[in-house]
Amino acid sequence: MATDGANAEHARWPGVIWCKSARSNPSGNCVELAQLPTGEIGMRNSRDPQGPVLVYTRAEIRTFIASVKRGDWDDFVGSA
Repeated sequence: MATDGANAEHARWPGVIWCKSARSNPSGNCVELAQLPTGEIGMRNSRDPQGPVLVYTRAEIRTFIASVKRGDWDDFVGSA
């Protein structure tokens, strides 16, 4: 994972389309993802669209999503 300063990534990726889950709430407290021209995945906070972007490889995102599905992070939010 890498992080970029707020101005740098937005200037570098002007045409990037940011997406959030259809299940996200309308209050804007959401995580947004984008496929970057570099082949990596950008992640940002929808409340701060001009703020910093976390940049992950596709393998890192795939591993993270698999760990969420396995329940590895359930302790952070309590059991469902």
